Amino acid sequence: MLRRSLAGILSTTSRTGAGVLQLLSTETSASHLKTSLLPSLTTRWASAIPQAVCQEPIEDVETFYARDIEYKLQPSQKSRTNLEDVKFGTVFTDHMLLAEHADGQGWSRPLVQPFGYIPMHPAAQVLHYGMTCFEGMKAYKGADGRPRLFRPELNMARLARSARRLQLAPFDPQELLECIKALIKVDSGWVPSKDGHSLYLRPFIFSSAHVLGVAKATKTTLSIIMSPVGPYFPSGMRPISLFVEERATRAWPGGVGQFKIGGNYAPTIQPQVQAAASHGAQQVVYTFNSSEINSMNGESDDAVFEECGAMNIFFLIEKPASKQQQTNSVDGACGNHSNGNNKNSAATKKRYELVTPSLERGTILPGITRDSIISLARDWGEFEVSERQMTVREIRQAAAEGRLCEVFGSGTACIVQPVGALVRGNGEMWQPNVSDPADPRALAPRLQRALLDIQYGRVANHPWSVVVD
Repeated sequence: MLRRSLAGILSTTSRTGAGVLQLLSTETSASHLKTSLLPSLTTRWASAIPQAVCQEPIEDVETFYARDIEYKLQPSQKSRTNLEDVKFGTVFTDHMLLAEHADGQGWSRPLVQPFGYIPMHPAAQVLHYGMTCFEGMKAYKGADGRPRLFRPELNMARLARSARRLQLAPFDPQELLECIKALIKVDSGWVPSKDGHSLYLRPFIFSSAHVLGVAKATKTTLSIIMSPVGPYFPSGMRPISLFVEERATRAWPGGVGQFKIGGNYAPTIQPQVQAAASHGAQQVVYTFNSSEINSMNGESDDAVFEECGAMNIFFLIEKPASKQQQTNSVDGACGNHSNGNNKNSAATKKRYELVTPSLERGTILPGITRDSIISLARDWGEFEVSERQMTVREIRQAAAEGRLCEVFGSGTACIVQPVGALVRGNGEMWQPNVSDPADPRALAPRLQRALLDIQYGRVANHPWSVVVD
């Protein structure tokens, strides 16, 4: 019997110099299966500049098929909600998708049904051991009225990796993507048409096996729900403050920081609540210190930045004079490095660096928006773009010397979020020179516009924008 392969072909294409990963599904027999989307790509997953990836061969598995979807539709749709009054992720569309897997029986037919509760046994492993993973992605309504997804093949590959790490039932990522498209078509009227708004998609998968024991799941449930949303932060593009967390650690090497699993998120709630209460910070940015003693004692300038509770983080810095060739071609600290019309780009590139923490330790989620920003910025060629460790000392010194140009976060929910201040537990505060989105030097809003133009289909035929026909 032919089975749908979990594997795809990761091929690299290029558009205006930007690296793009495309997922090409294949139907093959187990004997022909050589590669898989599921291996752990610890060091450079979905790199902005695609590189060769070592892939482990695994056995072919059965999967569900989008062509087998059963539809039980709502007789009348709920009234559309005024999105201006809706808190992010609190309103849901009329329908959801559900599929179940049981050992020895395989996957059920996917079912599109009215949105509602999922029956669950009190002993379900997900309730006791947190055996769940998920994705966050969006559908955007283009100028032509058609919904569009943004690089969805990367979300599917990441969810498959997360599911494998938790030993949940495997599935074909391409078939899941087709199921998502089918659900969007059913509830297409829920895709907001207002710029800056979208339909948030939440595919998730968990162990529904009802046994009190830490063991591989014998029953897996997969579902997709959708929610019309506006901006993630109520302030929109207005800068937020970040608390620099130097005591609590989000992830440790060898753990699961690089996977999008539920257990990575629940422990971040307490530090976030405390940061808001004590320092008025809207989010937390985590640091990593390999010295357990320093971590227990609190602040350490040797700690390196990791990621925020719900975002990756970027720093735009002006290099120290010792690391740049002296030039008088750019006026003032953090000058017009990002207006797109720099007449001395070579000199500017030597002077500025956009840095985001590297993925090499496996403690940071490989964000798709993060990867897209790296690719766009490298394509622009206006400043150096680096994935490397960034210590607290380096940021502290850059701020003291007026070289901390800009700080912003990135993620599917917020896309690009300017940061106006970094607040430390000892009372120190570091403010970038540029945080106002209206500042012509600001990079964050320029990246936001570039991404939105692709997501809403305003850039014709861009390979990152996938139309839902």
